[in-house]
Amino acid sequence: MSKKIGILTSGGDCPGLNAAIRGVAKTAMMKYGMEVIGISSGFKGLIDKEYITLDESALSGILTMGGTILGTSREKPFKKNKSLFFKEPDKPQIIKESYSELGLDCLVCIGGNGTIKTASMLASEGLNVLALPKTIDNDVWGTDQTFGFDSAVSICTDAIDRLHTTGNSHKRIMVIEVMGHNAGWIALHSGIAGGGDVILVPEIQYDEKIIAKYIKDRYSKGKTYSIVVVAEGIEKSEKLSAGRHIAQCIEEYTGIETRETVLGYIQRGGTPTSMDRVLATSYGGYAADLIDRGRFGRMVALIDNQITSVPLEDVAGKLKVITPEHYLLERARNLGVCFGDR
Repeated sequence: MSKKIGILTSGGDCPGLNAAIRGVAKTAMMKYGMEVIGISSGFKGLIDKEYITLDESALSGILTMGGTILGTSREKPFKKNKSLFFKEPDKPQIIKESYSELGLDCLVCIGGNGTIKTASMLASEGLNVLALPKTIDNDVWGTDQTFGFDSAVSICTDAIDRLHTTGNSHKRIMVIEVMGHNAGWIALHSGIAGGGDVILVPEIQYDEKIIAKYIKDRYSKGKTYSIVVVAEGIEKSEKLSAGRHIAQCIEEYTGIETRETVLGYIQRGGTPTSMDRVLATSYGGYAADLIDRGRFGRMVALIDNQITSVPLEDVAGKLKVITPEHYLLERARNLGVCFGDR
């Protein structure tokens, strides 16, 4: 008998989700003759029993589309409601019942750290589960890269390129805030790609006076504008956005006109880059292979340029951050980039 699988996308949207859905579903159908359904709005769709049948016509033309045709939500079924006045239904039990009623042989969960943690918990409850790592933050443990990251870096790099011309024209300091609450991968990669002079990431403690001295030294050498790339999750003492906080500090310490730009959700939208399309498609196809082989409880991963998989229990709840010895930090420092720490 052919297998029946369900696919859901959960957490924040990002470029490449539709490519991943297509990669799983088309490989499952075309190569293995499996039946595929799409769960609506992440884990919420399993709780509310909302789903669609995925066939070739439903997958046509979605490779290049941003967002997700299945919809998404931040539903966390294992999170308990602490209210004394509201008795919450047993969501994990409802999900298990839906899985059984739908006759699924596997549930493919596409998402970031929260989704992967939930997938691991469902696997421990006895469901056949696989996960695909997506997030623009690139902070999922156990894989060298998540899809969505390359697209976000490309968008941020383009924005930095444009800020160079304004900064040069007005002789200003241009601060650009990018996403990254706990991990500064977007800031690091786009900062290097865009020729940032200062890059601030959550993993490195910075000193505002060091940044100001660095910028004033640049001005004394005839460099009349600077680009500062800031991850949103850096430490700050005031109730301001990271970009606004750093811009105010720089202007206060240097007296040089400073402006900030916050990219926000622009980083998560739109068409995926070719790299993200290839990576998401490869992840999806490999997931279908794992289902055929009966290998569940795993996350598909890219390790040393090879598509493979790792146990969900090994990656759930862990965060991949920039370590002090990461090679890109040394490369950037050798170019004269300031990280605000020395």
